[in-house]
Amino acid sequence: MSQFIATALGSLVILGAASARASDADSATVTAIHCGHLIDTQAGKLLGETTVLIRGKRIESVESGRQAPPGSTEIDLPNETCLPGLTDSHTHLTDQTSRTAYVDQYHWNIADYAVRSTVYARRTLLAGFTTVRNVGDVANESVALRNAINAGILEGPRIFTAGIPIGSTGGHADRTNGYRSDLAGDPGVVQGMINSADDAVKAVRLHYKNGDDLIKIMPSGGVLDESSSGDNPQLTLDEIRAIVTTAHDYGFTVAAHAHGAEAIRRAVIGGVDSIEHGTFLNDEDMKLMKEHGTWYVPTIIAGDFVSTKAKVPGYYPPQVAAKAAAIGPLILGTAGRAYKAGVKIAFGTDAAVYPHGQNAHEFELMVQAGMPPMFVLQAATTHAAQLLKHDKDLGSLSAGKLADVIAVPGNPLDDISLMKRVSFVMKDGVVYKRGGNALIFEEQVNAPAPASPADDF
Repeated sequence: MSQFIATALGSLVILGAASARASDADSATVTAIHCGHLIDTQAGKLLGETTVLIRGKRIESVESGRQAPPGSTEIDLPNETCLPGLTDSHTHLTDQTSRTAYVDQYHWNIADYAVRSTVYARRTLLAGFTTVRNVGDVANESVALRNAINAGILEGPRIFTAGIPIGSTGGHADRTNGYRSDLAGDPGVVQGMINSADDAVKAVRLHYKNGDDLIKIMPSGGVLDESSSGDNPQLTLDEIRAIVTTAHDYGFTVAAHAHGAEAIRRAVIGGVDSIEHGTFLNDEDMKLMKEHGTWYVPTIIAGDFVSTKAKVPGYYPPQVAAKAAAIGPLILGTAGRAYKAGVKIAFGTDAAVYPHGQNAHEFELMVQAGMPPMFVLQAATTHAAQLLKHDKDLGSLSAGKLADVIAVPGNPLDDISLMKRVSFVMKDGVVYKRGGNALIFEEQVNAPAPASPADDF
């Protein structure tokens, strides 16, 4: 199946080979990006005129004022503010919401999802998100997407993927919820369904075998599956501990979808690296998260979107609409309380629950929840890089880091909505968007600078 998916991805994007040629540009060439302003996400400061010097795929230096070494290629962004490429820590690039999603799953093959994922990936990159953490797919198809992007066949963000999420029979990760009995069957460990600590160990080892980058677990109910509860605990503490211990042995981090307070408590005590959504986080949970150093990824935009669509007759099945109306509106308030309590927060949106490419609306909602603009920008840069454990390469514009640079027309600290108007995108030293326009493949080569139901929520 994985070979079939990779073939489907590769065959439809032959033109994408131009991106690979662009990335092979002469590493001796220096590109100088002249920024009207630059946000230093490490120091939390807005700088004035600044030049970012890039050699190959990495930043060589960041200089005050306008600097241009002899022979360098210059990119002028005098009226724009430069930032590091953004990271969305919670996406599902191989899926997307729609009114027909619950019917499409009976008609679409994995290849259908894989083909559509190439479009979603490009939209995400052009929105300024040069890195994503993909926390759930159907059949490991996001691994093929990741590999195609890494090979330069496709345009898209750098992907760290969890592959198939791990949950329990009948739980939020069980995609057969709501199926009639002859179709539902009894999904097992291969499909991510565990019902013991032994199952948990095998599931993690299968993820290692399948080439995934991290582990995603579902210790609580969720909104968009067709079961009755959105917040009940669905994994035991022993199962969670078995997953986390094995995952950490293999170098994986563990992200935990959890709405309910008890599921959050078990996940944090069990040692997970992050709590996703966290709708019913209580004071005890927040205290535990601070004690354990657990990250929180709120995904406010997902709650906002599903609560809106719950009011649209027929958009969701009745039981899903009921959960969306009850849970969705609460996340904004929870995120605000978590910020005030000092819980570590990384930016994530649950892209697929809402249409891909609209990720930056999360910045507006985070500010609405009471977080300062600089903090929310750091959440999508330095904080997210720390969560991914790739802060040596990502999260700031500084010497030695990967040349992921974006720009917006103005100062987002004064108007956070500008993050929805990304005008320049560079990833790994290759320009994908300039002057607000996406570059076609040939322009990149010659440029101056080298839906079924969503898995989550």
